[in-house]
Amino acid sequence: RKNTKRVPSFRKLLRTSKIKLDNKLKNKQYKQQSAARKYRKEQKKLREAVRDAISRKPFPLEESKKKQVGKSEKREEEEEEDALPLDMMDEDDLKLMEDLAQKASFLTRDLSSNEPVHVKKRKHESVIEKYEKVPRRMQTEPEKELIHLLPIKDKGGIIPQTMEKPVLNVAQDEEEDTEEMEEAEDFNEEPLPVLTPEEMAAQRRQKLQERKMHIAALASAILAEPDNNIKKLKELRAMLMEQDPNVAVIVRKLVMVSLMEIFKDIAPSYKIRPLTEAEKATKVKKETQKLREFEEGLVSQYKFYLENLEQTIKDWKQRKLKKSNVISLKAYKGLAEIAVKCLCELLVALPHFNFHNNIIVLIVPLMNDTSKMISELCFEAVKKLFKQDKLGYASLGVVKVISGLVRGRNYDVRPEVLKVFLHLRIKEVELQKDSEDIAPKKKFMTYKEKRKNLSRMQRKWKKAEEKLERELLEAEASESKEKKLKLHTETLNIVFVTYFRILKKAQKSPLLPAVLEGLAKFAHLINVEFFDDLLIVLHSLIASGGLSYRESLHCVLSAFHILSGQGDVLNIDPMKFYTHLYKTLFSLHAGGTNDDIGIVLQCLDVMFAKRRKQVSQQRALAFLKRLSTLALHVLPNSSVGILATNRVLMHTFPKMDLLLDNESQGSGVYLPELDEPEHCNAQNTALWELHLLQRHYHPTVQKFAAHLIVGAPTEGSGALSLDLSQKPATELFEAYSMRGMTFNPPVASVTPRRKDTFSQTDSFIDEELNKQLQHRISETVVHNPLDFAKHLKESSL
Repeated sequence: RKNTKRVPSFRKLLRTSKIKLDNKLKNKQYKQQSAARKYRKEQKKLREAVRDAISRKPFPLEESKKKQVGKSEKREEEEEEDALPLDMMDEDDLKLMEDLAQKASFLTRDLSSNEPVHVKKRKHESVIEKYEKVPRRMQTEPEKELIHLLPIKDKGGIIPQTMEKPVLNVAQDEEEDTEEMEEAEDFNEEPLPVLTPEEMAAQRRQKLQERKMHIAALASAILAEPDNNIKKLKELRAMLMEQDPNVAVIVRKLVMVSLMEIFKDIAPSYKIRPLTEAEKATKVKKETQKLREFEEGLVSQYKFYLENLEQTIKDWKQRKLKKSNVISLKAYKGLAEIAVKCLCELLVALPHFNFHNNIIVLIVPLMNDTSKMISELCFEAVKKLFKQDKLGYASLGVVKVISGLVRGRNYDVRPEVLKVFLHLRIKEVELQKDSEDIAPKKKFMTYKEKRKNLSRMQRKWKKAEEKLERELLEAEASESKEKKLKLHTETLNIVFVTYFRILKKAQKSPLLPAVLEGLAKFAHLINVEFFDDLLIVLHSLIASGGLSYRESLHCVLSAFHILSGQGDVLNIDPMKFYTHLYKTLFSLHAGGTNDDIGIVLQCLDVMFAKRRKQVSQQRALAFLKRLSTLALHVLPNSSVGILATNRVLMHTFPKMDLLLDNESQGSGVYLPELDEPEHCNAQNTALWELHLLQRHYHPTVQKFAAHLIVGAPTEGSGALSLDLSQKPATELFEAYSMRGMTFNPPVASVTPRRKDTFSQTDSFIDEELNKQLQHRISETVVHNPLDFAKHLKESSL
């Protein structure tokens, strides 16, 4: 009978869980092993039976007579007496007896069997088959213990699955091992040809070229027709398990990168959801069914590919080798790096596709990896994801995983993990946009166009239609705005919870600078209820003295960001923060702290430009004087930024020109060593530093100093150019930076003269100089050798 068992379809295999597939594989392997053992047992018994059957095989009558010639005469007489006289038998009976005598079965036949005597035997019936027909008693085996597995469901219903618990047979295993060793010895009798290193290298290049061509052919076929060649993805993914140790590492790397590029190209711009039972039961068109099969195959292969990448990284992290030992432990690091690169690319390129959250869960812990290369790859990928995420779904997922990672490791992570939050696209401007700005613009017809092109009834219908479209657009815009606002709010809540936990529980953690920097950026979005407590915590951190100068600047910046946003309604005097910044300004210099001036410029912008109504004139004069002094002993880019800030102060506070006059205003003497800006009598001094800065070697510093000396006018000869006047201080600080050992503006280089072009001119000039020198010497009356030397020196110059 023909085997009518149906092969399970691809969709059925896709629906089957991994546990079921593993159980099926184990059952299949166990059945194969049991069948092999059973076959070996039967072969062994058959060999023994053959030996027994051959030893007890009945001989024909003629042969037995020949062999029994040398036996006793008594037995011969008995045989003669028992034998029938041949002359009393018919010829037919005698012939039948002779024929039966030639057959051993005539003597050994089992008389209790029901078969007829004259059964037609097979032509080539062997002794083993005869032996199998003999009834024998089987040994009663003890009942084996069964293991119940997960059932399998098919069209016929639920099929229970069981497996016999294997019983180890030491003797049988030893026998199998000896048989396998004998087979291996027989197989290894033929020695393999010994190759030279050049031949081995050529063979490796040939294999590698064949694999490359195969990968390229499969990838081209998939990209050309993804719908029809989706099964080739499985063939290409199978090459991730390359077993040839000579080319395994390179082939696996090439396959990883190839599959990554293929998925980036053929993945749709939407998330593929699994079909419901009702959708599967309904009949659809061929095109729709083809699209469904393509999507199911794509999702399954994408899932298996991600699992392979994850397993590669886990094997490298656990320093675990496979049993085959195809790839060395050292080569696994290179494979893991390629796997991480592929995951980072997919994280950025396919944020909308399936399993994106699974990729995030893999990438975020690797940001804290000890390998610098892998951690930087993950940092850059997350930064790119934050920058391109407009709505906020992907950012929310990453922030959740980072918060869980920081808390789960008890705040023992790298500071860069928290600094990633600074790249979130959450700003006050985005949250406060009106629905008109978010709504898609649609051009409607004007009244004149309607009168010209439409009839009265058409104008009436057009008016109603436009009204409906406007309402739909406003509803769509408000919905998208609310969704975006909700996602941003949830993301910020998680960020602030992480920051506040560290401020509360791990103030001495190396994460504190990143927390303060993050608070300085997002402080204007914090709820008003937390302002008082947060300001108290920031001031206590500054007063403790355990912070570095940069960290204390972040505390000041965070405090003023809080007060410049929603904190305007609060009656809080941040004088202690002004005093701290004024006192520590001279800690900056042209050395390592020069980079901190960027943060100081941000603090000054928030403290004076955005809070001009809350700042007294004495405080502004004191900061202007101290900043001018600071500009003398910092790098040029810092001097430009500080002078740009002084220009803003002179424009913001009208009486700053007091410092441009030598006459003192009021009583008292300027006390530069006093740390209180309100009581240092800055109105009784002058900005003499500007005259020194006018002689600075940097041309831009000279321009700013000359501009401030004349009162920082906006028009006229003393005004600055637009490229300098319209840029904020922080941008000027970065624009004139000397980190790359470059000078801005660039110094004009002196081109050397060509020898062949100017050689005649040089000789002519030398001749003229010699003539003039001789003429001066001849005209000079030399009264003293010193006078002669003096004239000689002047003439040579």
